[in-house]
This record gives sequence, C-alpha cells and structure tokens, in this order.
Amino acid sequence: METTEYSSAGKRILIADDEAKIRTLIRKYGEFEGYEVTEAADGMEAVELCRNSHFDLVILDIMMPELDGFSACREILKHQSVPVLMLSARGEEYDKIHGFEIGIDDYVVKPFSPKELMMRVNVIISRHLKAAETPHSAADSFGGLTIDYGAHLVYVDGKRVELSPKVYDLLVYLVKNKGMALTREQLLNKVWGYDFYGDDRTLDTHIKLLRLNLGPYRDYIVTIRGVGYRFEV
Repeated sequence: METTEYSSAGKRILIADDEAKIRTLIRKYGEFEGYEVTEAADGMEAVELCRNSHFDLVILDIMMPELDGFSACREILKHQSVPVLMLSARGEEYDKIHGFEIGIDDYVVKPFSPKELMMRVNVIISRHLKAAETPHSAADSFGGLTIDYGAHLVYVDGKRVELSPKVYDLLVYLVKNKGMALTREQLLNKVWGYDFYGDDRTLDTHIKLLRLNLGPYRDYIVTIRGVGYRFEV
C-alpha cells in the first residue's frame, strides 16, 4: 500500500445516507480522524449543502429518498469539483460502471469496514490535493489521440472526450509509462493508492471505459495476459 504524508485537519466531509446509523458510524470515525463531518438525510439535502458550502469529499448512498445518489452526484459535480465516494448495498458491475461514468472516485459495498472506508477517504482526498498542487504543462499526442495535461482534457481526432477523473488518471499513468508492462497491482497502487481487497474488477471496469472512450485508438491499451496492461503505439 502506498503511504502518504497527510493531515485531515480542516478537511470537510459530507455524508448523505437515509440510514441514521450509517451516518452516525461514519461521523464517529471521521471525527476521530480529524475531519469536520456534515450529515444529509437524502440526496436533495446533499445537493443543497453543496450549493452553499465547500467539501473536500462527499460520500453518497445510492438508494436515498427524494433524490438517488447517482442523480445527486451529477448535480453536486455541476456546482463544485469534489471527489465522490459512493455507498451501496448492491455490488453489481452495472452500478459501479454507471458510477464511474458519471465521475465518482470510489465505490464501497455495504456492509463495510469503517476503518477501510476512512483509509479510502484519506487516500482520495490526499491524491486530489496533490493533483491540484502539481503543475502540469504541455501535451502528448499519439496519432489522433491528444492529452492536454494542463487542462486535464483528452481529444480523439480533434474531438474532446469526457473521461471521469479516475479514468483520466489511469490513462495518464499508462501514457507516462509508455511501453512498460504494468502489473495490476502497480496500477491499483499508483492510480488508486491502495489495494482493492480482491476487487480486481474495478481496474478491469476502468480499462473497459477507457478503451470505449478512446474509440479508434482503443488498441493503444494492450492487455498482457496474466500480468496487466501496457500503453503501446
């Protein structure tokens, strides 16, 4: 597991879940870690809070009254660029893919370990802060595929394609290590920052989404059977 120097002091988390016990549990562990935790009982309340306040991370349950987690996530991301961690009692691949497509950073299935959840929260916020502080310049082009690092934009044959934050991070890491065989463990550790406790499908799901977005350049992402993946032009 990747370790990082990180302080939660002054960081704010919003937890939206219609189960009071879940909110209380996350609040307890979040405050123990040093976070300021705000609660919302449904999706509409979460959206309103995000319209009026800044948060460093938002935790959303999928199944909520008034407004479900997916819809709430879309609305929240219209108002602020904030990492989102989704909670769900369901672990179907469709839900995960849909969540990643709309821009969530992580997906945790209930019941969950609160300690593991907070570890994920720490890593997500830490990596977002580092990304914001790291200067990027220039761009790379491979045929009709262009990556503008400064603007965090990707173009395919001159047309801008919308990548979720994590899919973009995955592409950039593959490109920066062009020609190298990257193991699944390397990709999970460097792109996500921690192990997925056996949930290898998370990486496969993101590779699938990346290839879909790259269109005619999908073959740049090469599968190395039994090892992982490589970016090759």
